[in-house]
Amino acid sequence: MDLSAEFKRWKAQCLSKADLSRKGSVDEDVLEIVQLLNGQEQFFTTSSCAGRIILLDGSINGSEVQKQNCCWLLVTHKACVKDDVTVALKKAKGDAVLKFEPLVLHVQCRQLQDAQILAVRSTHGLEVPLSHQGKLMVTEEYINFLLKIANQKMEENKKRIERFYHCLQHALEKETVSTTSHPKEKVNTSYIRKKKRNPAKAHGKRVTEGNEKELENNDHDDPGISVTIFPEDY
Repeated sequence: MDLSAEFKRWKAQCLSKADLSRKGSVDEDVLEIVQLLNGQEQFFTTSSCAGRIILLDGSINGSEVQKQNCCWLLVTHKACVKDDVTVALKKAKGDAVLKFEPLVLHVQCRQLQDAQILAVRSTHGLEVPLSHQGKLMVTEEYINFLLKIANQKMEENKKRIERFYHCLQHALEKETVSTTSHPKEKVNTSYIRKKKRNPAKAHGKRVTEGNEKELENNDHDDPGISVTIFPEDY
C-alpha cells in the first residue's frame, strides 16, 4: 500500500469536512499555526483552540468537571471582565467552575518521524469551583482575583503561541534540509500498530462524522499538542 497516497487522500477528506466546533471556525490566534501545519504534506490538524476562559455549570466527578453533561454559561477567547462572570453565575444551578484552557492542537502525522518534532505539552491552565448546587461559595473579591490570574494566563498563552509558531517554522525548515541531505530510514511499522491499537490513543482511529463530534467534546481534556501516527491499515 502507498501510505503517502493514502495519507494524502485521508487528509483531503478530513479537511474538506465542516468545522464541528462550537465556534465553527479556526481561532484567529492559532490560524497561522494551523495553516502552516496543513500546508505540510506530512501533517494536518483535526481540531484546535487558541485558548479560552470558560464558566461551566454541571456536576463534578472527583476533581474533574464532566463537560459533556454540563451547561456552558460563558466562553471567551479574550480577556474576561467580572460583570460577565457575575451575570453568567446567576444562571448556575449546579456546580459552576471557572476554567482557563491554553492552546490545544490535535495533529495527524503521516509517520513516526514526523510526529517526533511535535511532542509538546503545557500545564498552563486554571480550574476553580465557584458555586455548589447553585449557591455561590466565594466572594466577589475572590472572583476578581481569579479573573486577574485567568487574564494574565490568557496573555501569556498568546505569547507562547507566537513563540511556538516561530519554533515550529524553524523545526520544519531544519527537517526539510535534513531530509533532503539524508533521506529518512524506514519506519518501524510494528511500533505504529501498537500505538494505533492502544485504546488510550483513540485519536489514531479513522475520523468519521461520529467521532468528529467526540473530538470536539474532548479537545480540551489534555491541553497541549496531541500527535497521532497515520494508521498503516487505514
